[in-house]
Amino acid sequence: MEGIAVAGTLVVDHIKMIDGYPEKGMIADISSASRGIGGCAANTACGVKILDPSIPVKSLSLVGDDDNGAFVIERLSGYGIDTTGIRKTGEAATSFSDVMTIESTGERTFFHDRGACRLFSAEYVDFEALDVRLMLLGYGALLDSMDLPDEEYGTLMARFLHDVKEKGIFTAMDVASTRDEELMRRLVLPSLKYTDYLIVNEVEGGMLAGITPRDGEGNLKRELLPEICRKLKAYGVAKWVVIHAPEVGCAVNESGAYFEEPSLRLPEGYIVGAVGAGDAFCAGVLYSIYRELSVEEALRMGAATAAANLSAGDSVSGLRSVLETKKLYEAYGVK
Repeated sequence: MEGIAVAGTLVVDHIKMIDGYPEKGMIADISSASRGIGGCAANTACGVKILDPSIPVKSLSLVGDDDNGAFVIERLSGYGIDTTGIRKTGEAATSFSDVMTIESTGERTFFHDRGACRLFSAEYVDFEALDVRLMLLGYGALLDSMDLPDEEYGTLMARFLHDVKEKGIFTAMDVASTRDEELMRRLVLPSLKYTDYLIVNEVEGGMLAGITPRDGEGNLKRELLPEICRKLKAYGVAKWVVIHAPEVGCAVNESGAYFEEPSLRLPEGYIVGAVGAGDAFCAGVLYSIYRELSVEEALRMGAATAAANLSAGDSVSGLRSVLETKKLYEAYGVK
């Protein structure tokens, strides 16, 4: 089997560039507005395809039978993504996010409506046609129908990942940040024993591990990252646990060995937006897994792909080929 499938969250991003966050009751100026694609089934899928167009990439999700749904499918098709696994429903609108991005820093805040993604579940996936080598499912704790309880597996998402593994497909998983740590652990932890590769940010990883990764001033407690990675591995992840933060990427492999890779040292004014930066990092890691590269190489590719993403206001326009991404890494180096 060849190729990569990315299943789960698929949204339309309505991106507004603003001058700053206003106080309650006050106003912020919008300098530009645009519409783009978002969610891992778009961002990560496109990231892999742009890195290496020779890799077959499929997107598996559910959209509304509406203009936004048609827009998403058209955009993905334009990037060479196989969209036959994207189903349409008349029961809900296409999921969307209003993305507020501070123009000077790239910092962004999402106002999200899960829409049709609330309904996405295994029943919308054609298992007979799922003939890929690797599948990413995202985002854990954000797919309502997948997060429902299952008496045998814990959640329907865990059952789905089990069934995918039974087909001989390697599984990867990304999750979404929530404000409820207990809920996130209840929804996500049952799936980890059916996950070969877990790829999350430091906040999500810390919540799942029950370890706070930053101090009260927001500084990364870097010394805790090995403990977080190894605790997540102990929940049953078969191969790699990978964590990305703005400062650094890190991972443990099958044997529990720990690796770190600092983020790139980007020049002032380089960052335009950070929408989809985590998905871009994930795309770099997935590409590396598919090409059977080492953990160290995967972390470097993830850091460079995320840096490429930061050069544009939307989630995919800044992404580049493997060759150009490697040149970016060589040009700026790490922090």
